[in-house]
Amino acid sequence: MNQVEKKHPDPERANTRRKQVLDAAESCFSRRGFHGASMAEISKAAGMSAGHIYNYFDSKDAIIAAFVMQNTERVSNLMQDLAQREDPLQAVIDNAGEHVLEALDPKTWMMPLEIFAEASRNPVIAEMLQCSDQRSRQLFLSIIRDARIKRGLPADEEMLEGRLNALVAIYQGLPVRFIHNPDVKVEPLIAGFRIVLTALLLNE
Repeated sequence: MNQVEKKHPDPERANTRRKQVLDAAESCFSRRGFHGASMAEISKAAGMSAGHIYNYFDSKDAIIAAFVMQNTERVSNLMQDLAQREDPLQAVIDNAGEHVLEALDPKTWMMPLEIFAEASRNPVIAEMLQCSDQRSRQLFLSIIRDARIKRGLPADEEMLEGRLNALVAIYQGLPVRFIHNPDVKVEPLIAGFRIVLTALLLNE
């Protein structure tokens, strides 16, 4: 697996430069796709020489890995916040509107769709996504299990795993639904999500 980051004597400056590269890569990947955007194009968009970019990332796979790690950290922070809620299950339902709107925003889903497409033919990227998903799924499963036990609801792990996968799948499918139907009415969609989430999280 390619190394994502290289050590530099000035970590703060290196982090700034890495972010510069990632911002440029996101723009290039969104506009031209993973294979259509070259490292030379990314370096130009980042305002650095073609050779200089390799001081921060070995390859496009390494750039993708950095995006996957960023998302893993983002989800971990969301899970930590959810775990602190008085009623995590109800919080997931109540926050459906916010998360649906986020999932429908092209700025949110363009990069993930590129990564998913690349993972379908690149086993290295697929492994990165699978490891990230396993970590996030375990965190979410633990929160749901504890919250259901607190409510006196069944908390069989296999059953909860199935419901969790269904929950994640409907959110991950939103970008595809939006591409097929960009005129989707948001409020009824959110209402439908709340019904489904209530059934998945609160039903026995």
